[in-house]
Amino acid sequence: MATQPALQVEDLTVAYLDKPVLWDVDLTIPPGALAAIVGPNGAGKTTLLKSVLGLLKPAAGQVLINGRPYDEQRRVVGYVPQRGSVDWDFPTTVLDVVLMGRYGRLGWFRRPGRTDRQIAMEMLGKVGMEKFARRQISQLSGGQQQRVFLARALAQEAEVYFMDEPFQGVDATTERAIIEIMKQLRAEGKTVVAVHHDLQTVPEYFDFVALLNVRMVAAGPVSEVFTHANLRAAYGGRMPFLSELAPESTGVIPQ
Repeated sequence: MATQPALQVEDLTVAYLDKPVLWDVDLTIPPGALAAIVGPNGAGKTTLLKSVLGLLKPAAGQVLINGRPYDEQRRVVGYVPQRGSVDWDFPTTVLDVVLMGRYGRLGWFRRPGRTDRQIAMEMLGKVGMEKFARRQISQLSGGQQQRVFLARALAQEAEVYFMDEPFQGVDATTERAIIEIMKQLRAEGKTVVAVHHDLQTVPEYFDFVALLNVRMVAAGPVSEVFTHANLRAAYGGRMPFLSELAPESTGVIPQ
């Protein structure tokens, strides 16, 4: 029996004030992939994630997660937003933020119980933040805040995780911790889809890549798709660092 794609995007078009931000995008990501969405600024990467999650209404097209619309799959989807999009002055503790990840299973009218708190503390332990459980979220560094939001997503016990620039503004230690957790999720059969900006780490961190610039330029296994030709098609002339990634003669960026 054929395996259902973790994410299937078909003919997706999104426009702001009649200007297309995404145009006729098709994307199929298999289950168990660690997938990067990359492209230049303004390519529509965050818009794609928000459209998948129902936060933006597309002008056309459809999105399926594990073969069904997002509204039917909320419980199996985890989301880590861009750190810059969050109001960090909101007065709440680290533990309370992570417990928010349990409401998809509890419903908004049931209070988290002992099991939920145990799961939240376990996920804080996974990201190295259990000692900060009672700390106000506003008192943490940027890297610590990102770890907490990752723990919140883990507390959802999802099957498919979407992350918007998870490494943005974090220190090297936090970046290594995050990618190890992402690889662990993949080892557990989960699917991780992340908007990513650092092309040099794509072959090291990911096994699937989607190159986006309003339209989908190419998508597939990193070993097949992450090539000079596809990168030039996605980034145009804004590729002064391309020669640092791989010799021109090889074509494929080595893993």
